[in-house]
Amino acid sequence: MKVSRRGADRLKDGHVWVYRSDILSANGISPGALVGVADEREKLLGTALYSSASQIAIRMISKEAVNDLNSLLRKRIQNAIAYRERVVRDTDAYRIVFSEGDFLPGLIVDRYNDLLSLQVLTQAMDTETVRQVIVSELTERLKPAAIAERVDPRVRELEQLPGRSSSLLHGEQKTTVFSMNGVRFHYEAFEGQKTGAFLDQRENYAAAAQYARGEALDVFCYHGGFALHLAQHCSKVTGVDSSRPALEVADRNATLNGREVEWIEANAFDLLRDYASSGQQYDAVVLDPPAFAKSKSSLATALRGYKELNLRALKMLRPGGILVTCSCSYHVSPADFLEVVAQAARDMHRNLRIVENRTQAKDHPILLTVPETAYLKCIVLAVS
Repeated sequence: MKVSRRGADRLKDGHVWVYRSDILSANGISPGALVGVADEREKLLGTALYSSASQIAIRMISKEAVNDLNSLLRKRIQNAIAYRERVVRDTDAYRIVFSEGDFLPGLIVDRYNDLLSLQVLTQAMDTETVRQVIVSELTERLKPAAIAERVDPRVRELEQLPGRSSSLLHGEQKTTVFSMNGVRFHYEAFEGQKTGAFLDQRENYAAAAQYARGEALDVFCYHGGFALHLAQHCSKVTGVDSSRPALEVADRNATLNGREVEWIEANAFDLLRDYASSGQQYDAVVLDPPAFAKSKSSLATALRGYKELNLRALKMLRPGGILVTCSCSYHVSPADFLEVVAQAARDMHRNLRIVENRTQAKDHPILLTVPETAYLKCIVLAVS
């Protein structure tokens, strides 16, 4: 397969994607095929996985020629597991494979104690042979009680893959209990968002707990990740979410840990506006909203949303308080996010000091030459 000069330059700069507009020839190539990639002069640039549907037409898997994809997949999975053995601490729940971050584009694997949760995002990773290699290697190396596949119907539609239901690929167990930083959580293989929990915030949960004291508010609390960590040190914790099922799980998690947390089902924007207007005060506020910017076109709207949230939180924080504010929108850059928080501080006449400027947990590795692998921002601020 030949790519344009622009596509070749992108690969030479270290990125691993080539868009369809930069493909010069792709006739007769099967969906999900392993392909050699060459520039206009037919110089080999490496080997990639091809998608006939995505605008990301090829995802590089090696800078060399690859003749045995199965062996390469097994080696990459082994390397991913070894990397986690070096960087993961204080948990039995973490990401084992992070797609491009582990040179396995289109594959996500998370561990929740003795259960594994798997997501397939591309044509290449959905072939039956590749699936068998992935499951057999994970089973052999990690010996899980079960492996569950979480299916995202929208992703399968975009990749023009046949419909598939979430199901167990190995074993029969569907529930377990996992721990992060000494805090325990219930897990059900086919419930909740993403693969069941937000493992990318694990190290940020611990950071928030390190600084927060007094009365704390966790906004967009989901299953209580931040709230239950804060409850280790705070005198009172309130968690807010618009999802009743999420709050029911959060309450079960609080019981599991012997913690008292007040859970409120509410729209976060409405609640913050009402609380700020009524003079409600806290010593710590956590803002962990869903991605507001799903695309570049929604960036301006997203930034307005982030500013409003931070304005309300700053109005409610006592002097000496802690603000933990997060964004998981890739299209919102770290600089954009800092500026939004700074604008909110200026408007509220509050002084902020950055205690920590954090990102996603280490088991979600960031490739220096692939900026798309960096998406999570988490800023811990002291407010005066």
